[in-house]
Amino acid sequence: MEPIFLTQSQARKIILNAAGLARKAQFGEGIEAVYQVIDHLGFVQLDTNYVVERAHHHVMAARIPDYQTEWLAELGEDGRIFEYFTSDAGYLPIRDFKYSLPVKEAFANHGKPLTPAETRMMKVALDRVEREGPLMVSDFDDDRLEASTGWWDWRPAKVALERLYLEGQLMISRTKTFQKVYNLPLNLVSPETDLTMPAKEEFARYIIRRTLGALGIAYLKELKWRARRVKGNLVKTELEQMIADGEVQIVSIDGLKSAQLYMLSNQNIDIELAKDVFILSPFDILNVFRHRLKDFFDFDYQIECFVPAAKRKYGYFSLPVLCGDVFIARMDAKADRKQKVLIIHNLHFEPIEIDQITIEKFIQALKAFVLFNQCRNIIFRKSNNETYLEAVNKGFLA
Repeated sequence: MEPIFLTQSQARKIILNAAGLARKAQFGEGIEAVYQVIDHLGFVQLDTNYVVERAHHHVMAARIPDYQTEWLAELGEDGRIFEYFTSDAGYLPIRDFKYSLPVKEAFANHGKPLTPAETRMMKVALDRVEREGPLMVSDFDDDRLEASTGWWDWRPAKVALERLYLEGQLMISRTKTFQKVYNLPLNLVSPETDLTMPAKEEFARYIIRRTLGALGIAYLKELKWRARRVKGNLVKTELEQMIADGEVQIVSIDGLKSAQLYMLSNQNIDIELAKDVFILSPFDILNVFRHRLKDFFDFDYQIECFVPAAKRKYGYFSLPVLCGDVFIARMDAKADRKQKVLIIHNLHFEPIEIDQITIEKFIQALKAFVLFNQCRNIIFRKSNNETYLEAVNKGFLA
């Protein structure tokens, strides 16, 4: 099949529409919109960082103006979504449950070898959940024999519970304070849910369709990333067959010299953007693959909480700010929830001209972000553009 040729502008619009960022409320409002976002993207990454509101809530609030943080838990309690560690930890629609089974099988068969003590602890933990019902790590005695050496130095009970979760013998729900509760799958998955192990070909095609549906346009490495935990997966083989069958289209983008790109053949390429302003999470689907931002948006972005302090350029938790198909700024933000103040340690504007309409949209997005983070006010500590900063400040005082 001959490749389809797109302009860079067309490619950006396809990517943003696939991400649900073509306009505000692209999926509507209310709790049903939350489900529609998850069902469309197929996966919403979960993160525990609480400098500003957690990533999974941030992703929803950026797309759903009236979003309430308890809605994710309600969808889980209703059995419409579930949490699992497929490519990363995140929320998935329950109709995709069967496609988590190859990943669980991979963890069971190819995970880190367990010691006899860890195997015994897994049996004890599973037995307790079966007899006593849902449990948390705190429900187990502190069985650590040596002092902790860091975040990932889990005590044996935690190791056992997490391994049972990864292998699919337990599932996770969350408390209001975001702590994990381990439960049996039969208590969280309805009898109507398809539990059939998909064939390797079916699993690969699921990965391809889901990834292209969420990314719009993708490289092979992104398609393979979603299936990386399943060794010997058939993503590359099935991709070639889907191209031959006409379901997937090879894409060539004007002025972009890079590896081969792909999109679904039924992809709409006539897309209009509302030019709304979005303050995005670093773990938003648009931002998780850094090379895509550079290739398609000429935006060199890196979340710097994993970078040593002395080497940070923009700040610990810098949030990308998007207007239409252009990144206009990034801001290092922290919510001081006790003082009810959103602190912007660094508001760095990109080297582009920003008109007054965009500034006003940015102000409205900031006001919504302040309230979303349970704050009432905002403080700007530093900016690289005093003119724009003054305009933003005036907008808050007006």
